[in-house]
Amino acid sequence: MSGGFFRGTSADQDTRFSNKQAKLMKSQKFPPELDHLVDTRKVKMDVIKPWIANRVTELLGFEDEVLINFIYGLLDGKEVNGKEVQISLTGFMEKNTGKFMKELWTLLLSAGKNESGVPQQFLDAKEEETRKKQAEVDRIAIEIQKKKEKEEESRELERERLKKMDDEVERKANNAMEPASKHMLPKGSSGHAEDEKETGTRNGARGRKG
Repeated sequence: MSGGFFRGTSADQDTRFSNKQAKLMKSQKFPPELDHLVDTRKVKMDVIKPWIANRVTELLGFEDEVLINFIYGLLDGKEVNGKEVQISLTGFMEKNTGKFMKELWTLLLSAGKNESGVPQQFLDAKEEETRKKQAEVDRIAIEIQKKKEKEEESRELERERLKKMDDEVERKANNAMEPASKHMLPKGSSGHAEDEKETGTRNGARGRKG
């Protein structure tokens, strides 16, 4: 065996590969986003990788860990050529390749421009998610407050109802006592009449004796 077998491709093989790459570059259509190289060292890849895994699974209809890891490897570099990545993925993703690459490169270019290394789309989505959560918290707080106010209003109405009932009972009780009190003489009047009767009796007795 020749030593060249272990060293990798020969110059002739490398030339044929380059020619094939050049032909594919001319024959394929690439999204305009792929005209720009990406320095993935400026990109927070631990944020991008989950998106890649989810998007590839969505487009293929099943999870392909080998392909996903292959894509991770293609993106490992200082200046990554999106067109070369698309050519490498076409055999795996077929008609979905262009769509996937357009979305991926849009995210990578955005992430490279942000100091955080996170795509602006992700930041906006996170902000929107936070806003929705806060809106939901506010909505629940308002509902709880309304419920408390309604319960307090119900308790107030119940207190008023009970007070009216007590007032009505007291009024009826007073009305029931009034007829009886009309037929009763005051205590002072009754005692005075008895005294007058007794005095008259004594005076009459004296007159008979005289």
